[in-house]
Amino acid sequence: MGKLDRFAKQTFAEEAARVTGGAAAWQEAPEVRLDRVQADGYLRVLRPDGLAPLAAPWPEARGHEETLVELKMPGDHVDVVELKRALLRRQAREVERVEERVPPWMGEEPLWFVAPHVPSWLHGVRALERFAPGCYRIGPSPFQFLWIAANELPLRDELVPFLVARSGRALDDFARWVAPRREVEWVLSMLQYMPMSPWTQEELKRRFARSEDPEIEARRQGILRTLLADSPEVKEELIEEGQQEGRLTEARAALRTVLARRGLALSPALEAQIDGCVDVATLHRWLEQAVTAAGAEEALT
Repeated sequence: MGKLDRFAKQTFAEEAARVTGGAAAWQEAPEVRLDRVQADGYLRVLRPDGLAPLAAPWPEARGHEETLVELKMPGDHVDVVELKRALLRRQAREVERVEERVPPWMGEEPLWFVAPHVPSWLHGVRALERFAPGCYRIGPSPFQFLWIAANELPLRDELVPFLVARSGRALDDFARWVAPRREVEWVLSMLQYMPMSPWTQEELKRRFARSEDPEIEARRQGILRTLLADSPEVKEELIEEGQQEGRLTEARAALRTVLARRGLALSPALEAQIDGCVDVATLHRWLEQAVTAAGAEEALT
């Protein structure tokens, strides 16, 4: 399972319980006794009345004990083959439920297909009825079959489990909206896994600058240490950058010391030239020239 898929499922599990006030809960799907047939998960309805006041599609689950949920994230295949596989997984779960009960269960397993958008090919093979923003009934079907287009859903707290499937500009909008509404750990995971635009990532990363609050700063540093531990190549890169910056700082300080002792004044432009130099060899050359140069400008040529 990819990290993005795991993040989406974990978010669905945590958010479903939270936003429904315990009215519904996510359950990891066990492997069905068929080769390579395993759903993403099931939405178990614990208190149907708790779903009634929530935004669609939540109220649609009230008439069922369980709903099979397929989560398709940005970049996942959403084609006819994947649709047929989802229908097969639904049917397999339905058979499993029948076999689990005595007397056999005689219901129909609902299917909710969550994806960034509604693919154009679906309109040609199925009848779609839009009953709420981003929510479509798919027919003809003897069971409840919903397509949930995350890019079309409104930005509402109880819809976060579905909104994580957004893509493109809609994902950027969601990321900016949700960041101040969630714990820093969750936001950092979102930044790590979700394919938002680079400029949105940079905008959100700036939220995690050093804090004056010791408790918040301790948490921030703990999170950063955890992320670095999981990415040793990034850690090594940061260490190298730190060492390089240290060498630059030492070389700039040595150059300024020699110039000052020789009474060679630096203009603002020359100060900026020294600060802007990021090549240690160049700074060392200027240092050697400063020993005998007649002026600061000559030393920095």
